[in-house]
Amino acid sequence: MVNIKKLRGKMVECGINMEQMAKEIGVDKSTMYRKMNQEGDNISIKEASIMAKKLDLSYAEVNSIFFSLEVA
Repeated sequence: MVNIKKLRGKMVECGINMEQMAKEIGVDKSTMYRKMNQEGDNISIKEASIMAKKLDLSYAEVNSIFFSLEVA
């Protein structure tokens, strides 16, 4: 499950808005908003890879954002 809060935080830190990220991954801005509002369930590995490069994420950040597991 994608940690959307961390992803949004990194986007803010890097000064990248939803429209810019949508353009980077090749989707419409409305699609990007849906991806971010559905807890990232529809973010593909390819899109995650593009986002990671654009946000200059470390391996640890990639793991904590895109491959996080929530344990109750």
